[in-house]
Amino acid sequence: MAQKVGDEMSPRIGRPKSEKPLNVEVKARIDTELNKQLEDYCLQKKTTRTEVVRKGIKLVLGLEENK
Repeated sequence: MAQKVGDEMSPRIGRPKSEKPLNVEVKARIDTELNKQLEDYCLQKKTTRTEVVRKGIKLVLGLEENK
């Protein structure tokens, strides 16, 4: 008897699990002027707000090398 397509179990497809999952959410309120400066910086540096915030936290904690 011929086997039907889809009868066998396929391996899980998707993104592999990260060693350090990003599962903590941080929220902050900022004023309109600071938000505009952040948006301009992100456009100029071609980066995301999230990456800028992560880099800022690392800088404050002394974990980021000056680039």
